[in-house]
Formats: sequence, structure tokens, C-alpha cells
Amino acid sequence: MSSELVLVVDDEPQILRALQTNLRGAGYEVETASTGEAALASAAMRPPDAVILDLVLPDRSGIDVCRELRSWSTAPVLVLSVVGDEAEKVAALDAGADDYVQKPFGIEELLARLRALLRRAGPSTEPILEIGELVIDLDKHLVTVGGRRVSLTPNEFELLRVLAQNEGKLMTHPTILREVWGPAYGAESHYLHVYVSQLRRKLEPDPARPRYLLTEPGAGYRLVNPVARS
Repeated sequence: MSSELVLVVDDEPQILRALQTNLRGAGYEVETASTGEAALASAAMRPPDAVILDLVLPDRSGIDVCRELRSWSTAPVLVLSVVGDEAEKVAALDAGADDYVQKPFGIEELLARLRALLRRAGPSTEPILEIGELVIDLDKHLVTVGGRRVSLTPNEFELLRVLAQNEGKLMTHPTILREVWGPAYGAESHYLHVYVSQLRRKLEPDPARPRYLLTEPGAGYRLVNPVARS
């Protein structure tokens, strides 16, 4: 059983109770807070291993709470977002959130996302990354899929590296652009669409139905292990 501490921040008492019950049932320790200030105070007194954070709080924006948390904490942050509020989701991810679940949400999905975030508390620094049949040798800049060598341009390799080192984590368009092309390209999203399409043609068995490189509409991309997903 897990013993990680999860801080749950939401101003709806029924959601707090439900999450507290289910998280404890899954083996986590749980702290709760119903305001942004209470959440920050709780995190400072007892640093959590992960945070589940509602974006709508009575005293301040969840985005501001996330940004302040991220200034001194590396704990992964899973935000709870109302369906359809794409701009707020992207703003939260750019503020340092690691993933989001839409309200209303299924508890099993939330627990799965939380487990994945805790496994990936820090980006991988291994010289060889294996994700399903995809193998990336960071030192030699070699990529194979199912044993087949894949030839990538330097920018394609850098894009794949950034996504692979954050396996399963949702990476926003601006974050990827800044990491691969530099700060001057933070708004050049058409660059990213082109390169993602090229990567899919080279890596995916069926580029029209990608299994590795998934799109999160209006937010960004994530690279996943298709075997683990199935």
C-alpha cells in the first residue's frame, strides 16, 4: 500500500469527502483544504507528495495557488477543471500543473492519473528510454520502434526527447515550443503541429490513429505507452 501524502483542495464538501474516502481507501494519507490560503498553509506545514487542486476556489484562483506552490514545491499538481473551460486548463498547465481531470470525473481515472504523476515525480534522466516498443538512446541520438531504426531530424529528436522524458505527462504547446525551439517560439504553434505530424508518420503504425503521441485538444500533447494504456 502507498503511504504518500495527498493534499486535496476543493470548496465543495461532497467532493472533498468523496476524494478523502477514495484516496484513503487506495492507501494514501490525505490532507484537505477548502480555500487557496488554507491549501498553501497546509502545504508549507506538511509538504505533500501530490496535490489535487480545484481551479475555482472562494478566495483566489486555483491557477494562482498552483503558481505559488510551484515556486517552492516540486510535488505534482493534478487540477480539477470544469468541462469545456479550455483556456483555464491551459493557463493552469502553464502555471505549473502537471495534468488535469475534468469535472464531473470518474474516481478510477483520477486515481490512475495520480498514480502516474507520482511515478513520474521527476523527468527521467536515463540515457535509454523505453516506452512500449519505442526505444530512445539519448546519448547516441538513436530511435527504434519494434526494432526498426527510425531516422529523425535534430528538431524531431528534440521534440521526441522532451515528450519521452515526461512520459504520460500532458505538455502544453508553449512549454514544448520553448523547450525545443527556445523562448522566441512560444506562440509558434504551427511549428509544433507540423513536427508532431512528421513524428507520427515515422513512429506510429497508423498515423491517423496514434497510439504513442496523443493530442489533448486545446491544451497540448502527451507521449504514452500504448501497452500500459491497454
